[in-house]
Amino acid sequence: MNKRKIINDPVYGFISISSDLLYDLVDHPYFQRLRRIKQLGLADVVYPGALHTRFHHALGAMHLMGQALKVLQQKGHAISEPEFEAAQAAILLHDLGHGPFSHVLESVLLQHVAHESITLVMMKALNRQMEGRLDLAIQMFEGTYPRKFFHQMVSSQLDMDRMDYLNRDSFYTGVIEGSIGADRLIKMLDVSEDQLVVEEKGLLSIENFLHARRLMYWQVYLHKTLLSAQAMLTQLLQRARELSESGATLFATPDFARFLHNNYSLEDFDIHQDLLDSFNGLDDNDVWASVKGWRTHSDPVLSTLCTMLLNRQLFKITFYDAPPSEALLADLRGQLLEAGVAEEQMDYFLVSGETTNWAYAKELDPIRVKMKGGALLDIADASDIPTIKALTKIVRKYYVCWAKNVSLRG
Repeated sequence: MNKRKIINDPVYGFISISSDLLYDLVDHPYFQRLRRIKQLGLADVVYPGALHTRFHHALGAMHLMGQALKVLQQKGHAISEPEFEAAQAAILLHDLGHGPFSHVLESVLLQHVAHESITLVMMKALNRQMEGRLDLAIQMFEGTYPRKFFHQMVSSQLDMDRMDYLNRDSFYTGVIEGSIGADRLIKMLDVSEDQLVVEEKGLLSIENFLHARRLMYWQVYLHKTLLSAQAMLTQLLQRARELSESGATLFATPDFARFLHNNYSLEDFDIHQDLLDSFNGLDDNDVWASVKGWRTHSDPVLSTLCTMLLNRQLFKITFYDAPPSEALLADLRGQLLEAGVAEEQMDYFLVSGETTNWAYAKELDPIRVKMKGGALLDIADASDIPTIKALTKIVRKYYVCWAKNVSLRG
């Protein structure tokens, strides 16, 4: 069987699956599930074109990894065929642990279990099925492989994951400010002292990359309308869980019901051998089918939230530079009480929170620039543009969202 395949990608053109291992990974049910999970969750409530999937993104990141490894080879760095394949496998699988509407799901149904941890569990399960063919890829993913720059290409502030999702999310949302020119950026990559670095002549490309990331966070990932929709989904899942725990009957697919009824820890994935299969059974369809089913539930809170979300009747949301005052929150509670929301229902229809945008985490994970003389400098020190230093500061915003003009069903 010919396992060398070419996939037509709207962002990069043709993407090659260049080895039997990569083909077998793409063909596996764990990876195929990513076709049914949108990359940007609920972002299509703001940008209707944002319907691309984590499957698209993972293939794109694998493609960029291949391009970057070829550039490093051309610059004289020895990268063996097994290393080349393992790095592509590691980035291909880096999102396996994402569930549908990942960050919402983690906050309600899989508390204290990060998607990165589930990714590693799934990679190890795949490795057992494939009789150790992923040993090297797992080392690169975990950061235990001696050549550290491989891990940086999988997970860092200049990794192939970020390069693809900025390009891809920009393409599908139509937010052109997020386009980063990945080709030029990759051509500027190098390795020095076992670190992934950027040549000095790539300074402007890195600056554009960081600016694009900041803009994409404000315009897409932290868009206030998206935050409102996420808050509504969080609240309705929270309500569904509480009703389920109190003995109420709720429609749900078997896999989704399992996570709705139980609180699992990371250790449970080792204890319950079939739990990983249940997780792999979850995708966007489970959540939307349940939301559609719950809109006629007898509980007025659950049915109202589901109906509002399905009809895009989103909570009103406002950003603030400081935490909202108690007087402001009291006024909104009063409005909701007048609309018929009971005191014990208030938390479902009035949500406050905070969000941060940190374009460049210099202290945690510096981006190194290789100067013409060979010295390695942090990008913030190598650049003479003052805004780069500004990007190292955390920008924090507070928000309140509430169900304006709500009418409880039932």
